[in-house]
Amino acid sequence: MSAEFLAPRLRRVRPSPTAAISDQVRAFIASGSDVINLGEGELDFDTPAHIKQAGIDAIVQGDTKYTAVAGTAALKQAIIAKFTRENGISYRPDQVIAGSGAKQLIFNALLATVSAGDQVIIPAPYWVSYPDMVALAEGEPKIVPCLESHGWKLQPEDLAAAITAQTRWVILNSPNNPTGAVYCAKELKSLAAVLLEHPQVLVMADDIYEQICFTSAEFATLAQVEPRLKDRILTVNGVSKGYSMTGWRLGYAGGPAWLISAMQILQSQSTSNPSSVSQAATVAALEQGNGFIREWLEILTRRRDIVMACVNAIDGFSAEVPPGAFYVFANCQSLLGKTTPSGEILDTDEDFAAYLLQSAHVATLQGSAFGAPGYLRIAYAIDDNRLQEACARITRACAELR
Repeated sequence: MSAEFLAPRLRRVRPSPTAAISDQVRAFIASGSDVINLGEGELDFDTPAHIKQAGIDAIVQGDTKYTAVAGTAALKQAIIAKFTRENGISYRPDQVIAGSGAKQLIFNALLATVSAGDQVIIPAPYWVSYPDMVALAEGEPKIVPCLESHGWKLQPEDLAAAITAQTRWVILNSPNNPTGAVYCAKELKSLAAVLLEHPQVLVMADDIYEQICFTSAEFATLAQVEPRLKDRILTVNGVSKGYSMTGWRLGYAGGPAWLISAMQILQSQSTSNPSSVSQAATVAALEQGNGFIREWLEILTRRRDIVMACVNAIDGFSAEVPPGAFYVFANCQSLLGKTTPSGEILDTDEDFAAYLLQSAHVATLQGSAFGAPGYLRIAYAIDDNRLQEACARITRACAELR
C-alpha cells in the first residue's frame, strides 16, 4: 500500500531493532546457516512446571473466557500481595492492572498522559522501545547520556539539569537493559530528592528484570525507597524475565488510581483483557514463589563469566561485569575503523554487529540501538555449549580484523 495512506505518526517510529535482528536470524537459519542468537532478550529456561500446570488446569477447567479488562480478582490480589511482600508497597485493587506484557502497560501509560510538546526523560543506554513509544504518543524523548564510569546510572545533577516545565515523565529501568546496571536504595534516594522538587513529573519504574539481580545489595524500587513519591510512580513488572514466561505475554503494574483507570480505558478499547490462561498461570507464579531462581542465577553467573572471559581476551574489547539482567554491554570502540578480510571498513557499531552476523554467524545488537554508539549488547541466556561456540566464533572473527 502506498505510504500516502499511512498516518504521520508512523513516520516518527522505527521498527524494533531487537525484532529486526530476530528476523535476520530466522532468515539465515531458513537458508541453512547455523546462526547463534545472542541478540534476543529471552531466557532459554523452560517455564517452571507448576506454572505451566496452572495454565493447563485453567484450560481443562474451561477458564478460557473474557475476564475483567484489568485482570481477574485472583490475579489482582496476587499482584497486590507480591508488591507488599517483596517491595513493601501497598496498593488497592483499583491501583493495579494486568496487561498483555509490560510493554503494553508502558505504552498505554505514555499514551494516556503524554501530549504534543511533552518531554520524557530517558537515561541512555535505554531499552530500544522507550523513545519510539514516546514518539507514538506525540511526545519528545529527552535522552540523558549516562557514563560507563558512573556504572551507567543516571546522576542526580544530570536529572536536575534535564527537567523542564515540559517534563512529563522520567523512566528508570533497574536492572537495566542493556547494561545490567542496578540502582541501590541510596542512589534511588538521591534521585528521589530531585524529583520531590518537581511535582509535575511522573516516574516510570521499569522493574521487569527485578529477579535477575546478582548484586549483594537487595533490589530496590523507587516507590519503596521514597513513599512520598508513590502517587506519581508507575511501577511496572511482569513474569517474562524472572519466570521465563515471555510467550505468555503477561505484565502488571501498580500506580495511582487515576492513571490505572486511564490505562484500563485504553486497554478496553484496544487489546481488552490479557489471556485468561496466562492470568491463571501468573497467579501460580506470584503465589507459589520462585525457589528456582537461585539455580537460574548460578547458571546465568556461569554464562556471564564465559562472555566476560571472551571479551577480556579480545584486544580492543572491554566490559564491566554487569550486576543484573543477562547481558554484557561491551565497549567495541577500539575495534571500529578496522578492516574485514573482505576489505570492508567497520565504521560503526552497527557495521561491527553486521560483520559478526555475516562472518561468524553470531547475532548481537549494536549499542547505537540503545542510545550508546560504540558498544555491543551480548545476551548470554543460552545453552552453555552454544554460548562457548558463539564466543569462539567472535574471537576468530575479531582476530581476522586488520
